[in-house]
Amino acid sequence: MSYTPVDIEALAENPWKLIGKDWMLVTPGTLSSWNTMTASWGGLGVLWNQPVAFVFVRPSRYTFEFMNRGDRFTLSFLPEEHRGILAKCGSVSGRDADKAALTGLEPFEPEPGVVSFRQARLVLSCRKLYNQDLGPGHIVDPDVLKNYSNGDWHRMYVAKVEGGWADRGR
Repeated sequence: MSYTPVDIEALAENPWKLIGKDWMLVTPGTLSSWNTMTASWGGLGVLWNQPVAFVFVRPSRYTFEFMNRGDRFTLSFLPEEHRGILAKCGSVSGRDADKAALTGLEPFEPEPGVVSFRQARLVLSCRKLYNQDLGPGHIVDPDVLKNYSNGDWHRMYVAKVEGGWADRGR
């Protein structure tokens, strides 16, 4: 695996496919203490004249604790051959299991202070700019409420995408 920096503004990825179909790992923490979760909700765009990513994490998730401890996290996109890793990281809590040991994930720092995995084909490094709890008072389309029947509302994080790396060996 040979990771090289990529110009995030030159990425030719389809964000609807990349996030909604391929899924991503959201990973806050440091190499010595991190957690990751699979996500298929989020986006990439421009806000406040900056390239941003936005992700959604429920307070019930172990990753939520890590998201609130630090300012940075990564979005890691794995190739289809690692779909099983994504499925496992979305169904097992880091409170209960060592996700690296369970899945074979190989953590590394693409830059100091952020964690990704050697299995990733694309990594985006993000720095939080804003967060806000979602709630029923802001829902315009009542059909959205079906996603919150248990009352476990997400917190939205908006983050500046500060860097990107691609595994050029793929």
